[in-house]
Amino acid sequence: MSSTSCLTKLFTRGLPLVMVVGWGILANPGTAGAAGLTLDLGNSPTQQTSTSLQLLMLMTVLSLAPAILMLMTSFTRIIIVLSFVRNALGTQQLPPNQVLVGLALFLTFFVMAPTWNQINTEAVQPYMNNQITQMEALTKAEEPLRTFMFKQTREKDLELFVGLAKMERPKTYRDVPTYVLIPAFVISELKTAFQMGFAIFIPFIVIDMIVSSTLMSVGMMMLPPMMISLPFKLLLFVLVDGWHLVVQSLVTSFH
Repeated sequence: MSSTSCLTKLFTRGLPLVMVVGWGILANPGTAGAAGLTLDLGNSPTQQTSTSLQLLMLMTVLSLAPAILMLMTSFTRIIIVLSFVRNALGTQQLPPNQVLVGLALFLTFFVMAPTWNQINTEAVQPYMNNQITQMEALTKAEEPLRTFMFKQTREKDLELFVGLAKMERPKTYRDVPTYVLIPAFVISELKTAFQMGFAIFIPFIVIDMIVSSTLMSVGMMMLPPMMISLPFKLLLFVLVDGWHLVVQSLVTSFH
């Protein structure tokens, strides 16, 4: 087995298990020492890979894991929509980036909890209890995450990357490789996030237009409209319980 195919195997199949192994240990701390996660790339002499190369590939996957996990979960849509909210309000750096990212992470944990619990129940815990092999655990861990991504991916986006990959038209979702599914899922999430952001901007643009027209009509053209419209936008956002509506819309958009 070549080093490229080994890396691809770790990247596309091993990542879901890496993603939830910590979740499984937190959920059942007593099983943390029941079994060890080993790196198995083949047992035949022709498929042996040097230990240093295995460690290099494993560290490569782990170093990319944070960015990959953000793109394979609901995080992308959530953080973009929250950023749109801040820009629409015109509050510059309020809420701070740390608050937005923290809220996005916890909302991601909330949205992805059923998927991760399913992976933990069907793959991580049986593997840590030595009930299934590592390859069986990888296969079982991959399926719930793929199911989540398929539900959020538009067929048009999926067709785009199937065509770019120059592969035969898949008959079922099982025939779609993970490396094709992930970019299709990401651009679908980006489109959905921008659609939600556009809807969020509309009421605040109306307020800006009203304030600007009023200032021009009374001849106060030197006064920045943003200074006057900001309190009204904050008042509107608070009166309609904006954060409640935004979070509710984000969470329900994944169901």
